[in-house]
Amino acid sequence: MDKIAVVILNWNGVKLLEQFLPSVVQFSEEATIYVADNASTDDSINFVRQNFPTIKIVQNNGNHGFAKGYNDALKHIKAEIYALVNSDIEVTENWLKPIIETFETEKQTAIIQPKILDFKNKKHFEYAGAAGGFIDKYGFPYCRGRIFDTIEKDNGQYNDNCEIFWASGACFFIRSEIYHELKGFDESFFAHQEEIDLCWRAANEGHIIKYISQSVVYHIGGATLQQGNPKKTYLNFRNSLLMLVKNLPKKGLFFVIFFRMILDGIAGIRFLTQGKFQHTIAILKAHLSFYCISLKYLRKRKDFQLQQYYTVKSIVFLYYLKKQTVFKEIFNSNQNIKN
Repeated sequence: MDKIAVVILNWNGVKLLEQFLPSVVQFSEEATIYVADNASTDDSINFVRQNFPTIKIVQNNGNHGFAKGYNDALKHIKAEIYALVNSDIEVTENWLKPIIETFETEKQTAIIQPKILDFKNKKHFEYAGAAGGFIDKYGFPYCRGRIFDTIEKDNGQYNDNCEIFWASGACFFIRSEIYHELKGFDESFFAHQEEIDLCWRAANEGHIIKYISQSVVYHIGGATLQQGNPKKTYLNFRNSLLMLVKNLPKKGLFFVIFFRMILDGIAGIRFLTQGKFQHTIAILKAHLSFYCISLKYLRKRKDFQLQQYYTVKSIVFLYYLKKQTVFKEIFNSNQNIKN
């Protein structure tokens, strides 16, 4: 069994593989590297075989998205630690060393995220993960270094190691034993927020999720599905509601979801005022889909749910009304954040 397997999920991403595989190969001496391919129709597989013969290939039988794509591939990979890495990630020298050391010395730590910076603007954090994620009472995700669309410059303010609530799927380390115990990602999500759901389920089982700043990677972000794509809006809004149904504490479950849906409606109106009609329609479709499958997700609930899963009551209120756009402003007024 390998100590660590770096697994890169790919679908018709030969250009990204050409650009980013060299850094992964150069700086991952401790790992066995895999490309998990979601039935690409471009030249991805031939490119890897011809240029990186030491990389192992796992071929899935279809494009099943992020969640099922990884679930299918990881059934065939034996390693103590899985490093799930987007194909648009550039890694840096010694990026694996502090991660491996943390897993070896902290047995309760099950999931780890590195510092994720913007490949196009390397002095700033990247939207998808930044310096570790949290959620508010209504399931809105935010990060140290990124609140909604406000992204901080990396001035060393998060050069620490700390517990977080969720780790970004862009570069996601997990003990394989825990991954399989939790039955991996929820495949119904297809893509987006499945990593938050998995982290929440891990936390409900008493596992720790951490951010390790000494490991640094650079992420393009949106290389597969652009931030302004209505499909991304649909998946984010639908999956967030599904995640709440599965993981919220029983007390207040329906109130929180009801209020969250009101906030979603306000977001839809905001999209209308901006002329982004397709995004408003995407939210409506997300809610319709949620109505159709919410009972199925109620059955997925476990007996135990974290009572204190959030760090602030409403990030929407703090960001849009109180104008607290930087994580440390929120931290100073909400001392219950873990650090």
